[in-house]
Amino acid sequence: MSIFKEYKKLNSFNEFVSKNIENDQNLILKKIKTALSNSINYDSLSIKQKEILAIVKKDLFEDNLGNEIKFKLSKHVIEEIKRLEEKKIPLYLVHRYRYEVYPEKLILDDYPPYLQIEPSSICNYRCVFCFETDKTFTDKKAGFMGTMNFDLFKKIIDQAEGNIEFLSLASRGEPLICKDIVKMFNYTEDKFLNLKVNTNASLLTEEKIHAILSGGVGTIVFSADAADAKLYSKLRVNGKLDRVLKNIEMFKDIKEKKYPNNRIITRVSGVRVNNEQSIDSMTKLWGELVDQVAFVDYNPWENVYVSKESNIKKPCSDLWRRMFVWWDGKTNPCDTDYKSILSPGGFEQNSLKDLWKSKAYSKLREQHIKNERKKLFPCKNCYVT
Repeated sequence: MSIFKEYKKLNSFNEFVSKNIENDQNLILKKIKTALSNSINYDSLSIKQKEILAIVKKDLFEDNLGNEIKFKLSKHVIEEIKRLEEKKIPLYLVHRYRYEVYPEKLILDDYPPYLQIEPSSICNYRCVFCFETDKTFTDKKAGFMGTMNFDLFKKIIDQAEGNIEFLSLASRGEPLICKDIVKMFNYTEDKFLNLKVNTNASLLTEEKIHAILSGGVGTIVFSADAADAKLYSKLRVNGKLDRVLKNIEMFKDIKEKKYPNNRIITRVSGVRVNNEQSIDSMTKLWGELVDQVAFVDYNPWENVYVSKESNIKKPCSDLWRRMFVWWDGKTNPCDTDYKSILSPGGFEQNSLKDLWKSKAYSKLREQHIKNERKKLFPCKNCYVT
């Protein structure tokens, strides 16, 4: 594992390769200008959202010198904008600004810019860099293992719709383990600007693939850390590369034959943990099967509860960026704290908005702003900023 100093949550890609040759920032800026020049695209926006767009336009199209935090277009954001209808671009920019800039400026909104929903905390893998290797977490008697029921999922989605535009269906476990996952995919159709799913792809079936491609998923990330079968199994314990490869090939085949107009972004993403991994070998194996191949930085979160203090003082951006809802409805400010010591409460007793702006959350943010991470457990052991 790498020697670690800090894990920057925003834009954590270590390396990023896109096979799309039209990935041109100038073309996207032209598309954005066209979308922002059409007043019809503003009709559904609030006064506050229009004010955010004014800042976005200034950041993107004016040469502003100085050290102020500005909104920028990263490669994967360009890819997302390129696949949007013109009328959706202004709203996307508003929420992307909230996601990227608000946490850096410590601005709190009524809802989290990003919501991460956990269909399952159970995983069939034991990746060496993951907290699923902590037996005190995966022991069934400990109460952390389970899958979300569909009724709870619907309630969460209903509250998020119209308030939060970026969501993930994944967190501590493998989402495809959940028995209601097909219904979950179907229920999200046409509800959000981008719904992402992270999966190890080992449990993909034709039924699940059809649900993903016909539902509301905008990005699917296949987690794979190597292009060599031996290294893959070494890092992703219990995993078999040939099985995952066949499943992703099946996904590509179904998409091309049955959903040729689907604009879903497909990505193979690995965690960079050692020098045996190579973006070139990853691109050679996966590049023709997906739109993007990437490595993200390693975050030392295998067991934050027994780690040494990190001496990080900077506030954790996740406190302003995202909220997690576990399979049982419990909410949490991060997934590094995978045993929910910092939980502000349960979703079924509180609304998403009330939880996000709760006293417990506010106190956490206040302590981080005051450089008091060392007084908080497990924050004092965490490297995320």
